[in-house]
Amino acid sequence: MGNAFSFNGMESSQEEKQKSMLESIREMNANETGFDAVIVCCSTEHQATYWGERLVQTRGSACKKDALVYAVCEDWTNKDGAGNGLGTLYAYAKAKKLAEAKDAKDLDLILSNGGSIGLYHTAGKGTRLAPLPGAENNNKPGVKLPAVVEVAGEARNLTILEAVVRQTNRYAKERPGRVSVFWGDQIFIPSAGHNKSGEHHADILAVMGPMPNETEWNEKGFSNYGLIAVNGENEATQVEKVSHATASELLKSFGSVKQVGPSLGSFSLGHEMLSLMLSEFEKELAGKTAKFDSDPHFWMPLTMTKENYAKIMQTKDETREQAEAHHDRMTKFKQALLEQFPEKKLFGAVDVGQGSYWWDYGLLKLYRKNNLMVTGDDAEAEALRLYLNIPSRDVKLANFQASIDDESNKSVIVASTAKSGSVKSSVVSNVNCGDIQVENCLLVNVTAKKIRASNAIIYNVVDESDDGLILPDGQVYTNVFMPKSKEKLTMTSTISQCGGKVFKIKMATNPHSFNDVYAMNGETDVREAYAMGDKAHADCKKKM
Repeated sequence: MGNAFSFNGMESSQEEKQKSMLESIREMNANETGFDAVIVCCSTEHQATYWGERLVQTRGSACKKDALVYAVCEDWTNKDGAGNGLGTLYAYAKAKKLAEAKDAKDLDLILSNGGSIGLYHTAGKGTRLAPLPGAENNNKPGVKLPAVVEVAGEARNLTILEAVVRQTNRYAKERPGRVSVFWGDQIFIPSAGHNKSGEHHADILAVMGPMPNETEWNEKGFSNYGLIAVNGENEATQVEKVSHATASELLKSFGSVKQVGPSLGSFSLGHEMLSLMLSEFEKELAGKTAKFDSDPHFWMPLTMTKENYAKIMQTKDETREQAEAHHDRMTKFKQALLEQFPEKKLFGAVDVGQGSYWWDYGLLKLYRKNNLMVTGDDAEAEALRLYLNIPSRDVKLANFQASIDDESNKSVIVASTAKSGSVKSSVVSNVNCGDIQVENCLLVNVTAKKIRASNAIIYNVVDESDDGLILPDGQVYTNVFMPKSKEKLTMTSTISQCGGKVFKIKMATNPHSFNDVYAMNGETDVREAYAMGDKAHADCKKKM
């Protein structure tokens, strides 16, 4: 999904941007630089154990070769979680203790000595991606991409999280002494290159351009996005999903606006600010009940006037008194920060550039679209193949005997076998099949004697029947391996269905609702579930 934002008169040529992005991808794939330590914030202890092992196994393909890896669970008392603001502080604090106990490493010292740390948020149900996270036993960052990576000598599907870590590693050398915070389900290739951080105590990634007029604002849909505005002093502020008129009013006290653009949400903190924030929110971190998100509870009160902040927060179910009290608290924090560390400005924007490639895997329709993109002819498809290390659509696998029409076919076959059949305009990754007949399909981690499908997603499936998989047009078909009950569930949907809209509804084709499966997977050890699935694939393959 290429970035939709552009501003007239501000861009270099598309050809130059594409050349720059391809160079960035080559740097990412070389994996010569990366974060000295990687922290992953997970939903359960079982997931934390899994990622603590997996990211060590794939060092050099995701994390850099000598990276320290600490995966922690956000064991928050509040069922709504800590929010990505407090959640960042809590994950760092837990990882700091884990690093000391496990490796006798001091994360604070790594940062103060100029090292860099990447922190990845992965929590959440992934409702809009259903049923795929359920097929991963709620391990949403473990949802697979068509690329492969070597794990203990075997070719395994690259996970979304590993792809995100590899992509974001490149920021490490531009951010000495900083913690960088990313989301675990989207990949972006910045057309502006990897701009340096360090002038500000905190900064945020955004797609920057000149302040648009009201017509341009509406055309670009800016009212639907959290926006970052930068003034003549190169200080930034957050403007939350408002109309052009409201934004203009809010920014009057901010000075002359030089640039504005949609925020990607991803931010970085210098170690000085991180240390003070850990102290400031010590009570909330110990109590595990409060919820603070970075945009409304950190950046907005730090950069907006009290009056404007209170107006905005009253539209978010907070009282004026609550908003003003929090603004007072953050103003006091800001004063202490800038008095103690005056050499840096407060809050800045790091431009990723307009026209950047932005591949989001958080929605089922985008997961399908962005994975099938590797079959395409355009520059973005070429870039995605390069990033995923898919060398060409023309690569022929010795053990894949299904026919591929080179003149019209745009299929990608990765680490797969088939004895006969036909594949048209499809992506087939880590699939072992006797006879396959598919068109416009996405198949990931499938073992079956026969497959017949069109416009389908078949994901994490083992089918031992002689008839094989014969699917209706547009079906999404998954298996869920349940180690405690020793059963294999089949959960389906359609490519046009947003799982978030039906998450709690039991559809006629399924034994449970997606939410029921989420609850059933709550205490599942994903390592046991994956071992059960691996055995099922291996046993089925032997019978073929």
